[in-house]
Formats: sequence, C-alpha cells, structure tokens
Amino acid sequence: MARGSDALTIAVLGLLDDCPLHGYELRKRIDLVIGPLRRRISFGSLYPALRSLEAQQWITQSTPTSAVSPLTGRRSRVVYQLTDAGREQLRSLLASSGPATWEDEQFDVHFAFFGSTDATTRIRILEGRRTRVVERLERVGAARASARPDSWSAELHRHTTESLERELLWLDELVERERSGRGPAPSPTTSRPSQRPADAAGQVRTTRTTTSEPSGQLSSEPSS
Repeated sequence: MARGSDALTIAVLGLLDDCPLHGYELRKRIDLVIGPLRRRISFGSLYPALRSLEAQQWITQSTPTSAVSPLTGRRSRVVYQLTDAGREQLRSLLASSGPATWEDEQFDVHFAFFGSTDATTRIRILEGRRTRVVERLERVGAARASARPDSWSAELHRHTTESLERELLWLDELVERERSGRGPAPSPTTSRPSQRPADAAGQVRTTRTTTSEPSGQLSSEPSS
C-alpha cells in the first residue's frame, strides 16, 4: 500500500477498534485524528478504502446495504466493525517503526494511536521523527544562505526554523519522558509542536538520540 493508504488504514482500523461506526461518523473522527492542518479525507477516498478493507476481511458491515426502513423507504446507514483479522492487522501496523512512520501523515496517525503502541516502538518513531526534523532544519539553513535577499523571504525562513525548533524540543521532551517511564505530560490534551513555547534562550538542544539513520548536526546559525 502507499503511505497515505497506510495512514488511512491505521485510522480506520484504530477507530473501529474503539467501537463500530457508520461512514459519516468515521469520516468525522478520521479528520480529528489526522488533525485540522492536514488534507481532509473525502468520501471519494474513504469508501473505496472501506471496500478494500472489507475485501481483505479486516472489517465487516453489521447492517446490509440493501436494508430499507419500512417507514421512510430510505436505506439504513451501514455500520462498519472490526474483525479479528482486522484487529491483528492493526496491531501489526502499529508495531511498525520504519522511516515511513517518521513522515508527516503517518507520524500523526501513529502518534494518535500511541496509547495502543508499545513503549519501544513509540521511542523508535519519536527518535526517527527527530531525525527528519533535524534534516529539515539543515535544509532550511542551506536554503536561507542562498535565499532571495528580501525581508519576506527571511521572515518565511525564520518562521519555518522556529516551528521546526519547537517540534524538536517537543520530541526531545517526549523521548525523555518515555525513557523515564513517565509518558506524556499530564494535561487535558498533548500539545502539538506549533503550540509549544521556545525555551528562554531560544536555543535547541543538540544532544542526539540514536536512530536507524544518520542525520548530521544542527546548524549553529541563529534562527532569525
């Protein structure tokens, strides 16, 4: 499957693992899992994915599509539920921690289901994500050196750099808490990187964690 398809599969199976859902409610909950800043899932994408999951016997319908209400003459909503095979597939997908899980779309979905993921896999994904963020910081630094010499271009690079640095601090904190066995900070919601404040000095820690891919060193340039 393609990476985007893997993310959608995890989202569908993970949500149906909680409870059976009809297509409209499933789409709403997938949008919440993926987050408001990602591309919304259309019914044109969701229903083919549901048919594919049915064909693989990972989900099943609890209400036949031909069922018609005698009072309204309208079809009853199809409710989808997870099968035992689907539950096993979900566990397999959530146990994955390779490079694909470090990218934006898959990382968000895997993170959303970290409660069903073992600690070792969580740490590997968080460390892999850190590798990706460091690589992006390096690319932004290189691009800034050759960028157009105007204030708007500089402002865009500053904004991108600060966003990546905040995510790096957030990931460092999560890895530290995971390694200490404390888990995420006790708060109503776990804040996303864009909501985390920078530290007082505005600097990024450069202590590296071990990942399966080398990522080089952070640029020592100021972020402005």
